[in-house]
Formats: sequence, structure tokens, C-alpha cells
Amino acid sequence: MKQWEAVVFPLCLTSLMYIGSFILKTLSIWSSWAEHGDRQIDISFHGLKSGLQNLINWMVSAVYDISVWRMYIVAPLTEELVFRGCMISLLLCGGFKAYTVILLSPVLFSLAHLNHLLEYYMQQNTSLLKASMVVGFQLGYTVIFGSYASFLFVRTGHIAAPLVSHIFCNIMGLPAFFSRRTWLVSVGFVAGAISFVYLLFPLTSPALYNDRTDNCECWHTYCYWT
Repeated sequence: MKQWEAVVFPLCLTSLMYIGSFILKTLSIWSSWAEHGDRQIDISFHGLKSGLQNLINWMVSAVYDISVWRMYIVAPLTEELVFRGCMISLLLCGGFKAYTVILLSPVLFSLAHLNHLLEYYMQQNTSLLKASMVVGFQLGYTVIFGSYASFLFVRTGHIAAPLVSHIFCNIMGLPAFFSRRTWLVSVGFVAGAISFVYLLFPLTSPALYNDRTDNCECWHTYCYWT
């Protein structure tokens, strides 16, 4: 079974949905530079040393930040192992069809996030109706992502595919599809979405991730998806 393909190809595929976000982030950085255009970049030894020290301090603070570990490491790893690695395996072994599993397991994955309702209601001190609307939107998003993650796992047969996509999406948040600053964000989002749909099956072809797909009876049935 191939390893690096299960990381690179799904990550590139997922990033297509964030072209609008990349454009928006680039414009924000450009605007920040323009506002401080009178400041010269210090490329001396002391300037580079200071920049490197700031980067190291940021990395160290991130390492010791529990919320960072929870959001970007622990949550994606445990959720993918449980809801993709374990649950999908059991459902397929139980006789469920691949497409049924892709639609069913994300519902269970979404319901596991209901704890956010209580957290949001208690911490934000808001009404139960507003908390339900916010968490309901989050649950809908997790269903969509869960279907995609399940699709990646069934197609590739590798847990790394949904895992790296999960981490990436947690870092990026929701894709940016509109901005009042420029129409380029919407154009980038549409272009990325079209490219995503066009490349969805080619970049998740089982032949890219498995050396043998002929005449085998594998549990994830990727042999029948070619």
C-alpha cells in the first residue's frame, strides 16, 4: 500500500475548495504590507535572529497550548480512527453497501458533536434557540465533511487520507466563498469547486493508492470502484 500518495493527493484535492480563502488571506497580507510600506525589512543578522526567535516563540506557545492539540491533533486523530477506521470497517463487514456507509456514518459522526450545544449555551450565555441554530449549522457541516472523509477512506483504503484532510479543514475553517472586498474570492471559490468535482474521482482512484486492485475481495470494496 502506498503512503505518500494518501497524504499528498487528498490534501491537494481538499485545498481546491479553499482557493477563495487563499485569495482572501493573500489580499489581507498584501494590505498589511501596504499599510506598513514605509517600514524597511531588517535583513541584518540581528533582524533575522529576532525574526527567527519570534517564530520559535510562536511554535513553543502553540506546542504548550492545549486547545491547539485538541483542535488540530487529538480531535482529528481520534475521530478518524473511530468514525472512519473502526465504524466504516464494521458497517462494511456487516453487509452495508459502500454508498450507504458514506451517507450513514457521517450522521453518527455529526451527532457526536452535540456536546457543543451545551458548551455554546453555557459559555456564550445565549438563548437555547440561538445555540441550537449555531450548533445545527455546525452539525450540517460535519455531515458534509463526514461524507467526504468517508468517501476518501473507502476509495483510498488509507486512514491518512481523511486524517490530513480533517486537520487541514480544522486549520482553515469554513471555505470563503464571498467577500465584499473583491469579487476574486467568489471567482476563486467557484473555480476551486469546479476543479474539486472534476478531480474528485481521478485523484481518489484506488489504483493510485494500492498496488493490487485486481481479483481481490477487500473489506473496503475499493476493487469495485475502479
